[in-house]
Amino acid sequence: MTRNLRLGSIFLGTLAALGVGSVVLDHMAAVKAAAVMAPRFEVDPMWPKPLPNHWLLGNVIGVGVDSNDHIWIVHRQGSLEAMENYAAANPPGPKRQMGVVEAECCEPAPPVLEFDEAGNLIGHWGGPGEGYDWPETNHGIFIDYKGNVWIGGNGRPRPGQAPAAGAGRGAARGGAAPGGAAPEGQPAPGYYNDNMVLKFTQAGKFLMQIGKPGQSKGSNDLENLKGAAKMYVDPKSNELYVADGYGNHRVIVFDAETGKYKRHWGAYGNKPDDANLGRYNPEAPPAQQFRNPVHCAELSNDGLLYVCDRPNDRIQVFKPDGTFVKEIIIAKNTLGDGSVWDIAFSKDPQQKYMYLADGSNEKVYIILRETMEILTSFGDGGRQPGQFYAVHSIASDSKGNIFTTETYRGQRIQKFLYKGLAPVTKKDQGVVWPKTKG
Repeated sequence: MTRNLRLGSIFLGTLAALGVGSVVLDHMAAVKAAAVMAPRFEVDPMWPKPLPNHWLLGNVIGVGVDSNDHIWIVHRQGSLEAMENYAAANPPGPKRQMGVVEAECCEPAPPVLEFDEAGNLIGHWGGPGEGYDWPETNHGIFIDYKGNVWIGGNGRPRPGQAPAAGAGRGAARGGAAPGGAAPEGQPAPGYYNDNMVLKFTQAGKFLMQIGKPGQSKGSNDLENLKGAAKMYVDPKSNELYVADGYGNHRVIVFDAETGKYKRHWGAYGNKPDDANLGRYNPEAPPAQQFRNPVHCAELSNDGLLYVCDRPNDRIQVFKPDGTFVKEIIIAKNTLGDGSVWDIAFSKDPQQKYMYLADGSNEKVYIILRETMEILTSFGDGGRQPGQFYAVHSIASDSKGNIFTTETYRGQRIQKFLYKGLAPVTKKDQGVVWPKTKG
């Protein structure tokens, strides 16, 4: 009898344990099912393949993806240091101790480079040419739905440096320049060279220029830009949106075929002005104008324009006519270069997710676009694959992969492979290195 009672107790206890375990497992399954999901990425440390001809990249200041999933970048040849440029020196760089042999390495790659999906360099061109004004310092690249390549610039010569040949010298010599005349061949105080955007074919044939070097009259000038940071062409209307940018404080819209002015606006849809707002203060009320630079203008499939107000640490969202919709503040206490550098969207038709490059905090945020909620982020400061030194520009391809570029001494492009949706386990993932087998 006692033995039967003992066995019965054990049996009942086992059932109870199984019941509790089942409840726990059910709860864990429910929690997992309810977990926040977000796109997951891993860096591809072998992309792109090495460049030919001992070519090097300078500040990589723009990235775009065309309809064939070819990846385009624009970089600054002049940002390379002297010791990176020995083969391009005139006369050539240091000779070897034994014998008179010119330096074999290295020299700047052409400004515009085109890669295929595998990371092979398949095209290159760019630089000054007949009929157009190449920027002092190029900035931003966009490949529109027709395959045209757009390039901006944000250069203004350093004190004592003459404007580039053909780059609006007249404005730097006469009394029309702000602050009066300058010595012959030198820019006047306030001179800003890159007041234009350029349009080319994918083979590098020049098609159109909007704006003239050194001619900007400020944020309400309808003919010239002033430090254009990034461009976007709407395939529905064939309108060109420009984040304008480093000298001006606005978004401006042109006809992408004729270059004719359409409209422009500043923060909150206000008429822009060029009053000095002083340094960004995270404790102050939101600025009613953009600060420099207005760094991106990206149109979503559902007709919303997302604008990077970089030093103000915010994205502002507008209708195509300039009507303000909403804003989000990112890493509010970020000073200096600001937190909102560039954005790209996921490639599902709804563009459910938005990817934000933050070159100050060295990460990429993954944001739920509808609510503007930050789901997670990846990246960290450093020079190894998956790390960033001033992550500047971002784009995505049709497979969901992300491409990022780095300015300053970062000088590279990286590819992050899309690995599907996964539960968010950490707000900041850090370096998304490939998973090792074992």
